[in-house]
Amino acid sequence: MSEADFIRQKNKYLAKIYNWVQEKNKGTIIPYSAEVEQKILSMDEEEKKQYFETNNIKQSMLNKIIKTGYYEINLIHFFTCGHDEVKCWTIRKGTKAPQAAGVIHTDFEKGFICAEVYKYTDLVEYKSEGEVKANGKYLQKGKDYVVEDGDIIFFKFNVSSGGKK
Repeated sequence: MSEADFIRQKNKYLAKIYNWVQEKNKGTIIPYSAEVEQKILSMDEEEKKQYFETNNIKQSMLNKIIKTGYYEINLIHFFTCGHDEVKCWTIRKGTKAPQAAGVIHTDFEKGFICAEVYKYTDLVEYKSEGEVKANGKYLQKGKDYVVEDGDIIFFKFNVSSGGKK
């Protein structure tokens, strides 16, 4: 869409596209303007805020596109973290902890012992892993635990070398 069409949220094709999507598979359409997104990328935070207010835009559409896409194909995220890095992993909704561990490395799945899990929302609320633990939100889960979107997980595993004696 052009910037003007996006700001107005009107385009001669939107209704036709919406009707076609509803007829074929009752899905979501997300109006998008590459022109707007390019402008937003080049702005600092104050300029973005002013541009959004002036044009009655709530946010970049990229997050909504990504989240909707993940939802529609049943994908979720979980996180692992160490002292110097945080990684985000993508899995199918309904994946159990050992299989999620296997996404990181096959040895994690083979030697799965347990998953120590807490929620991203709890980390935001309590501000540190220590406070999450102190408030009883840091949990040990077994092989039947179904990973949830936004989980932060530390996998415990043990794989013997299996070498010759």
